Amino acid sequence: MRESNRKPRARSARQSGAPTISDVAARAGVSTMTVSRVINGEGSVRDATRETVLQVISDLNYAPNRAARSLAGAAQLRMALLYSNPSSAYLSEFLVGSLDQAGRSDIQLVVEKCEGDGDERRVVQRLVAGIDGIILPPPLCDSRAVLDYLAEEGVPTVVVATGKPPGDATAVSIDDRAAAQAMTRHLLSLGHARIGFIIGNPNQTASALRLEGYRAALAEAGIPHDPALEVAALFTYRSGLDAAETLLDLPMKPTAIFASNDDMAAATVAVAHRRGLDVPGDLTVCGFDDSALATTIWPELTTIHQPIADMSRAAVDLLAERIRARRAGNEEPARRLVLDYTLIRRQSDASPRKRPRVVVGAER
Repeated sequence: MRESNRKPRARSARQSGAPTISDVAARAGVSTMTVSRVINGEGSVRDATRETVLQVISDLNYAPNRAARSLAGAAQLRMALLYSNPSSAYLSEFLVGSLDQAGRSDIQLVVEKCEGDGDERRVVQRLVAGIDGIILPPPLCDSRAVLDYLAEEGVPTVVVATGKPPGDATAVSIDDRAAAQAMTRHLLSLGHARIGFIIGNPNQTASALRLEGYRAALAEAGIPHDPALEVAALFTYRSGLDAAETLLDLPMKPTAIFASNDDMAAATVAVAHRRGLDVPGDLTVCGFDDSALATTIWPELTTIHQPIADMSRAAVDLLAERIRARRAGNEEPARRLVLDYTLIRRQSDASPRKRPRVVVGAER
């Protein structure tokens, strides 16, 4: 029989029958993250929960791996970015900013996608055991199921671009209402009085704020509210096509259309071209976000510049601060960071074209 100099492989806790952190979590009725916080002496666990976990640890004679604990204390931060956004232009800019900032700060960023409705909570449940905190861009920043679960588990969270941040989450955004109001005022200053508005997805709080800004500017100018000029959509290019068709089928067509994001504005330009309309000669079109799409179509879009990459970078920094504070035994209060927006004029807006007045019965 041939001899081997290799040492026998050490058996894992599961193979040897020793209790694991998962066993403790299951017996205590909490997540493995909560057990980890108790073991590491973090102050973010309720006293009753801490006592329960400690009692289960004692009952099971659970012994945490000291080497793993020492490595965990010195390990880099590990964050998750959970996304479900139909706009590839928005998402790509968001990812560039967050990945860049994570790389600069030596932070491991786990990027995870939610495939559809009802998928969010399951994905978050799988993620929380192995991360220190989570970033939620739209539309997940407004998902009640996700936010409630993260609050229950005490996971540090930063939401981005929500109109109504929850009290326990740090938030990064712009003033969506003021930005939409500024764009509508701009269109009014050009001489447009009949302005169509394409509303964003109702599952995002920013959509309602942008609609409020549009209405506020019209009210300032003394222009009566016309429900026919407000068309609901979903922030997607496809929904923008349908919304633009609806607006341009009106007996009294708008001279300008303001879409709640650049994808829907680009769709509006496409519909206008298909109908033989000149943009901006026959129809002014404006968007929101200033994503890469705004400068890749013709004419280039007048739009609201939302600093998407800067917002994602700020989210990484703010989440890192919360995690480090927690590791030090402190609990930072939720913060609200509001970044500046900018109205960017390009080639898609102009004053409405004056039509010759037709006088009935006039001599030729």
